[in-house]
Amino acid sequence: MTRTAVVTGGASGLGRSSAIRLAEDGIDVITLDVAEGADVTVDISNSAAVERAVQEIGRVDILINSAGVIGPNSPMWEINDADWARTFSVNVTGTFNMCRAVVPGMQERGWGRIVNLASIAGKDGNPNLSAYSATKAAVIALTKSLGKELARTGILVNAIAPAVIDTPMNAETSPSVLEHITGLIPMGRVGRVEEVAELVAWLASDKVSFSTGAVYDISGGRATY
Repeated sequence: MTRTAVVTGGASGLGRSSAIRLAEDGIDVITLDVAEGADVTVDISNSAAVERAVQEIGRVDILINSAGVIGPNSPMWEINDADWARTFSVNVTGTFNMCRAVVPGMQERGWGRIVNLASIAGKDGNPNLSAYSATKAAVIALTKSLGKELARTGILVNAIAPAVIDTPMNAETSPSVLEHITGLIPMGRVGRVEEVAELVAWLASDKVSFSTGAVYDISGGRATY
């Protein structure tokens, strides 16, 4: 039976690249996004909308949580309530909503793969991106907890922590912040979406079998733990 993957944020960036790569493996891919070009238009921060979308899609074997926002580019003490809350609603609550919606079906079938896109910022903390960094730390912790909860079910839950990747989202990052975080990469360049998508494809496959609750860095050497 052909497996079905749902990729959030699938209209662009890492989500789109991951969707293309998974399709190359013969997987039926359904993209979710608020932007034009997605197969299903849904705001993942809205739990009711997520539940409806997943019910309409039906069987979901693979979930790639790629949707995210960069959030405010400013010192922490200057962030307003709305920007802080919106960053968490998409990056953390959205990931939670999607996982909660698909896990029961995966449990019934005894197989599933969930890949959450975190960030090296969730480990290191990027200056002037405290909201984003905090959300990605939360995604890492959620991945570890859910991985343990599902460890004996046939469902593997892992996260990827990229450094700076050449995506449309980084167009929203201020040049000074982007220069700083790119300068932290020993390879001296930003990553390519295709490089991340290859790791996504492996984590979504049968080739990975003894890893769950793990965080895979793809950082050009920036990662220190």
